[in-house]
Amino acid sequence: MNDPVMLTLLGLAATFALILLHVPVGVAMGLAGVVGFGLLAGFEPAFAMIASETANNLTSLELATIPLFVLMGGFASVAGLSEDLYRLAYALIGHRRGGLAMATVTGCAGFGAVCGSSVATAATFGRAALPSMLSRRYDAGFAAGTVAAGGTLGALIPPSSIMVIYAVLAQQLIISLYMAALVPALIAVCLHMITISAYTRLRPGDAPVGARASAAERWQAVRQSWQVIVLALLVVGGMAAGVFTATESAAVGAVLAFLFAWRRGALTLDGMKAVMTSTASTTAMIYVLIIGASLFGYFATVTQAPQALVAAVEASGMPVWAALIVLMFMFIIAGAFFDELAAMVVTMPFVLPLVLSWGFDPIWWGIINVVIIELGMLIPPLGMNVFVVKGVAPQIPLPDIYRGVMPYVVSNLIRLAVLLSFPALTLWLPTILK
Repeated sequence: MNDPVMLTLLGLAATFALILLHVPVGVAMGLAGVVGFGLLAGFEPAFAMIASETANNLTSLELATIPLFVLMGGFASVAGLSEDLYRLAYALIGHRRGGLAMATVTGCAGFGAVCGSSVATAATFGRAALPSMLSRRYDAGFAAGTVAAGGTLGALIPPSSIMVIYAVLAQQLIISLYMAALVPALIAVCLHMITISAYTRLRPGDAPVGARASAAERWQAVRQSWQVIVLALLVVGGMAAGVFTATESAAVGAVLAFLFAWRRGALTLDGMKAVMTSTASTTAMIYVLIIGASLFGYFATVTQAPQALVAAVEASGMPVWAALIVLMFMFIIAGAFFDELAAMVVTMPFVLPLVLSWGFDPIWWGIINVVIIELGMLIPPLGMNVFVVKGVAPQIPLPDIYRGVMPYVVSNLIRLAVLLSFPALTLWLPTILK
């Protein structure tokens, strides 16, 4: 084919078609990239590209953070640190109206700092918090929606695997993205708390008031949760203070989580096998995804399709903010029908150059991208976290869970609007820590 841009568009269409056929995203992108590049430059250079891109990614020190953080999350989960966090949050604020829901959101935020996975956070708190809310006569849909929405915080709060993938593909520093995420994450938690407070005032029967914990019970909860507090502070605080790089922080966190699990007697042979198996499978999936994205990105760069897209948008005369809003809606719609991570990775070779041509900071856009991914994890008809919670609590009808997440969808849309309007909220912390 003589038109490289048209060939790139056909490659993109083929990628989405393969994804719809349930071909793994990384494999779909890799196939489209290799075949497209082979048609342009010959298949011998295309096969050489497979070797070089695979070697570059497998030897990347930055990507080494992913298996280490996944391993840390596995050990933290086996050790029961999520239950400790939930008990602490419940002891402090569980007596308020909606306090159990607030404790769930707070616990999800804390566990996200030692897990880095939205899906894992939702699944863990679906088991740790959902039965407690249901036993205290919380509305089932609201309770399940709270767990699903709280779980999305794992995608934004460091150490987030999604942000590592964005940083590698966008050639940005992982630690800069992590620091940029802290203020938006704090805004997310605060808006979720406000949402819970407003919802429970309007519908008090959906969230009965719990009993107030005594001072002794609160102190006991603090003592039981010291390990997860130390782990989160060491991992995130160590990076923020410049004591550790992202990779070093991941290594320290993995070792410390292992020691905590071992100290609690949770590292049985079956438990160790489960952690290692989960870490290996998750890491392999992410590496295949990144290698596939690298192959397709190389192909798209050679065809100069991103530059053609930038020129076409500039020629249209559309105002930058109008084009950005259209892009937001496109991502939200794509996230509702496709896997959110797939939507980000597949479109990045085209969208990132476009956003940079408008003069926006790639770190800021990375955070905006993750916030949109969080929205996609809740919005029907897909909503990955909704299905995760449904798997944990199959007795709750799916429409009820979607009804329960709607207040949090509004909360996330407000946060997105705030971050779009005030980029400094995202960028000031990485700037002062340089």
